[in-house]
Amino acid sequence: MSRVAWLRALVAVLVVLALPGCGKPSVEVVDVEVNQQRSLAEHTQEFKKEVIKVTDGVWVAVGYGLANSIMLEGDDGLVIVDTMETLEEAEEVKQAFREISDKPIKAIIYTHNHADHVFGSSAFAEGNAIDVYAHDTTSFYIDRVVNVIRPIVSARGARMFGSHLRGAALENAGIGPHLGIGPDSRLDVLRPTKTFSQSLDVTVAGIHMVLEHAPGETNDQIFVWLPEKRVLLPGDNIYKTFPNLYTIRGTLNRDVLAWAQSIDKMRQLKPAFLVPSHTRPLQGEAFIADTLTDYRDGIQFVHDQTVYWMNRGLTPDEIVEKVKLPEHLAQSPFLQEFYGQVDWSVRSVFTGYLGWFDGNSTTLNPLPPLEKAQRIADLAGGEDGLLQKTRTAVLQKQWQWALELTDHLLVLGDKHNEVKRLRKESLIALGEMQSNPNARHYYLTQALELDNDFTAGIPVNPEKHMVHSLPLVGIFQSMAVNLNIEKAGSLRRVVNFIFPDVEQLYSLSLRNGVVEVQSYLQDNADITVTMQSTLWKEIVSGMRNPLAAFASGEFDIQGNKMDLIAFLALVKAPDRE
Repeated sequence: MSRVAWLRALVAVLVVLALPGCGKPSVEVVDVEVNQQRSLAEHTQEFKKEVIKVTDGVWVAVGYGLANSIMLEGDDGLVIVDTMETLEEAEEVKQAFREISDKPIKAIIYTHNHADHVFGSSAFAEGNAIDVYAHDTTSFYIDRVVNVIRPIVSARGARMFGSHLRGAALENAGIGPHLGIGPDSRLDVLRPTKTFSQSLDVTVAGIHMVLEHAPGETNDQIFVWLPEKRVLLPGDNIYKTFPNLYTIRGTLNRDVLAWAQSIDKMRQLKPAFLVPSHTRPLQGEAFIADTLTDYRDGIQFVHDQTVYWMNRGLTPDEIVEKVKLPEHLAQSPFLQEFYGQVDWSVRSVFTGYLGWFDGNSTTLNPLPPLEKAQRIADLAGGEDGLLQKTRTAVLQKQWQWALELTDHLLVLGDKHNEVKRLRKESLIALGEMQSNPNARHYYLTQALELDNDFTAGIPVNPEKHMVHSLPLVGIFQSMAVNLNIEKAGSLRRVVNFIFPDVEQLYSLSLRNGVVEVQSYLQDNADITVTMQSTLWKEIVSGMRNPLAAFASGEFDIQGNKMDLIAFLALVKAPDRE
């Protein structure tokens, strides 16, 4: 193969190797004709776009994006708590804050690692080197943007947040008006410079603050307490909706008892003002005390009653029929299911304690989907009979049953237009019935995917600074889990990577259907690649053309270049569209 030909092959491989979601075009947003839930429409008022003065020296920007951003004004400077999900949103919030104060921004505080709290941070720094306060694990969780499960979480997150929806289909996102990350959004993140494990008492710009670790929605969650002002910033451990004890986009198991205990720590402070990072601020010591108590009681109730029925041998499907919030809690405006749901939480508590097995022997070794679908079809008198049963279910508006029947038809390979139409009709009907935006968006987006033959995803366009800060090990670990075992077969290959600018070494060893990632070189390497770490990150994020970089001598390959191309082709990220 000629030099030009193999270079073209290398470019093709590195393009598909790119970090999932980086620089990928978004599918055109399409309106889905739906009806609206009145309660959900009313909840939109919670996100009226404005900067609210909470008390002297404390302002919160609500409705500019999924999360709030909070400004604390001190004697000679400002502190920003949480920084929005994009640079565009952060710039808009900063301009609104600048109408209130022109004092320099002295510090940023992250209440936790989620994108909507950290990815607009550099806009507030204004090019200055300022301190960034966070829990000592926050950087670790930020780095999970280069995650071994990034492709599926991106798809599920796009469905949950309605990233491809518009109009009546996207009323709000439950805890904010919308997720602002789109194909043209710019993201960046400043790394924490001041971290702590349990508690930090600090004064910045004359503002006395106590930062306290408070695990809940995330393990790195903190709250910020201003004792002189009696202002509490609880992060995402409380907002005006039932807590997201489980998120349908998928995440690590959330310790719900730790969440309740973190709220107990807040209650002991007896705040006069509560400024959450989602939804609007609260004031009044008694009102806040009652709200925090109800919120933690709702969390503990779901936990305790799930465990109660677990210990009596019930399965998750049975327990969700049993666990309902008592009337007093169910009527609380802070426990309406606009973000989390009780039934989802029950299932998460169960699996958190006992794992996937529900205790019923039937589920130990279930029939494979194809065999089960064939047997269901046999019961219906064949595939035509199953299709007729599905038509009947749709006519009778038995939407969930119709959806489950289309599952079997699709497994059987029946993808003709009528099955897709019946499934889409069921998905839209179920979506219209939901007052929970996460559920609503998921149903409606899957209807859109079915109609337009694409896979949902959240496009990511990070700034170069952010890409350079990502850990190399995360990139290589993502490559390992993307190994195509059918194509790899019994192939054995060892590839070394040398990054002289950061004095880091990595080796990828393919054998026995796995790729072992190590932070040292292997003596028996077939191929050795040497380049700057920043160049490698830019290439895999789609920022740099590998052909141009190689032609200009920016990286070196020792060994069979076609073997390298073949190896990289085996570990490329999945196509999402």
